[in-house]
Amino acid sequence: MSGWNLPEGVARCLAGLRGAGHAAHPVGGCVRDLLLGRRPGDFDVCTSARPEQTMALFDRTVPTGVKHGTVTVLTEDGPVEVTTFRREGGYADGRHPDGVSFDVGLTEDLARRDFTINAMALGTDGAVIDPFGGRADLAAGLIRCVGDPDTRFAEDALRMFRALRFAAQLGFAIEEDTLAAIGRNAHRAALVSGERIKVELEKTLLSPRPEWAGEAIRLGLLAHLCPARNCPDLWELRELPTEVIHRWRGFCGKTGFPLESLPVERALRQGVLHPEREAIKTLALSGGELAALGLRGKEIGDAQKRLAEHILAHPEDNQREKLLTLLPFGQAK
Repeated sequence: MSGWNLPEGVARCLAGLRGAGHAAHPVGGCVRDLLLGRRPGDFDVCTSARPEQTMALFDRTVPTGVKHGTVTVLTEDGPVEVTTFRREGGYADGRHPDGVSFDVGLTEDLARRDFTINAMALGTDGAVIDPFGGRADLAAGLIRCVGDPDTRFAEDALRMFRALRFAAQLGFAIEEDTLAAIGRNAHRAALVSGERIKVELEKTLLSPRPEWAGEAIRLGLLAHLCPARNCPDLWELRELPTEVIHRWRGFCGKTGFPLESLPVERALRQGVLHPEREAIKTLALSGGELAALGLRGKEIGDAQKRLAEHILAHPEDNQREKLLTLLPFGQAK
């Protein structure tokens, strides 16, 4: 495809669909990333081919979402999600379409997408197909809904969390009407599963601008989990290591967000709720040394916990001689 360095597997997928007489276009996030000069993490293709036609064209496919028109084509460069041009029906659950129909073209397919920067495709000549102004919003650094934002968020409440995440990852602002609509529709966030909320919040926290996670509280997206709307400045989260436990611990510590309200793995829960357990492993004074000082059994554990809590607040004190002075009176013998 002229002008773009697409992976060979993606190019072969497009060629196979087009060679059989179907329209086929790279679409969505991969186009956004190419325009930003970033390497796409994955490639999606939209096509006029029906799912059964796509599966018949390629040797290795997975029917990942045939009901909604999606087939995953396995290529030498990784999986490519191929989805038929579609129109979506109602959204009774506020998350998924009640049904889809495949009697539309590319423009109407792009119209159902969340944000303008994700509603672009590449033509056969490499030209950017951009009916909703996504390229201009990329240049302006804006996250803007395609069409009416209230409609987009009523269709899928997860999009509100995605707006915050994209702003955090890309360094963009959220367009005024889109931001206002998030506030109006924040109550719909209760329709989103805890698993999906956790994923989006975590991606936001691990981004270069983790402070955007605080907007989920201020806008009311987390009101069903954490009623408070007041949220302190979270700029300090940028100074923490870009690691899951450190960022979640900082977020929960600063905001009071109850991590246990989300389905998180045990290691993360323990790391956030009991940081002293991790700190014990880093103490400059070992359990063996405490035993040599005369401490026994529970005394050693209690001393380690107190020392760990101290160095969490004063990491500069994690030196053997300093820790010895911090042992409770009467324990060091």
